[in-house]
Amino acid sequence: MKKTDWPIRWDLLLRYRLIEIIALWEGRLTTNHICHSFGIGRQQASKDINTYLRELAPDNLVYDRHLKGYVPSSSFKPVVTKGHASEYQDLLARQDSLSNTFESLNISLPDNTIVRGPERVVKPEVMRAAVAAARHGRVMKAEYASLSPAGVSQRTLEPHTLVCIGQNWHLRAWCDANREFRDFALSRFRGKPETTRQRSRHTIQHDDDWNRQISLVMMPDSRLNKAQQDIVATDYGMISNRLEFTIRAALAPYVLSRLGLGSDSQHPDPMVQQLELANEEQLGIAESARERAIKAVAGLC
Repeated sequence: MKKTDWPIRWDLLLRYRLIEIIALWEGRLTTNHICHSFGIGRQQASKDINTYLRELAPDNLVYDRHLKGYVPSSSFKPVVTKGHASEYQDLLARQDSLSNTFESLNISLPDNTIVRGPERVVKPEVMRAAVAAARHGRVMKAEYASLSPAGVSQRTLEPHTLVCIGQNWHLRAWCDANREFRDFALSRFRGKPETTRQRSRHTIQHDDDWNRQISLVMMPDSRLNKAQQDIVATDYGMISNRLEFTIRAALAPYVLSRLGLGSDSQHPDPMVQQLELANEEQLGIAESARERAIKAVAGLC
């Protein structure tokens, strides 16, 4: 598309972005993706794909008759996106929190920005393999780099869920070598993982920590004075200086780590810590799981 043709109409831009994001990170795009996301008919969705290919990126997609969908070509180059994994992350986040589309949005928004730190690099071929294995319940074979001990080893995994922690992506999967469910950072996979035809024997139903819900009870750090505790309590919408929320046991260590509560020792400055966990003894979070979560958030595992 010529520069003089910009800007693209808002609703079209959103659909074009969806085309690029789904094709790049999932490896297969169909008209159903657009129909279900924007509430439009198949004919309009097909027209959007054709227009995208004709006017924006003629060489980005090719139709695969076996997969019955469009796949990214070897010369794929993002045009209306940046090709960052965070864009796929944002798409999943919106899908999780919104039931309607942005197509009818017609309001004036204030100036805003999102502060992002450095992102771990996730390769498209890694994301595609992870999505395919988790979605279809298949065994995935891949090379995985670990810092403890340092080195790359071959892993046979049975994934069931992609997990986003801040700006870091993990894959929740059964590890054949460790004989347990663990989280694997997508940035640590090497080469091109293989999604096999072998069905997973260890599925999400077998992941006890994933299916077990626990309650976290937070309160202001008791070392703060009353005025300071009231401010912190208001920040988090606490009632009587207590906030209770439910989360999967497998994910609780990540939440605690991000809140600065990931280790046994208190931060020496209560102005930094601000929060306390009131029911730590009743949580039943395995220390090994907590340690792995702390390392994962810090990029140490």
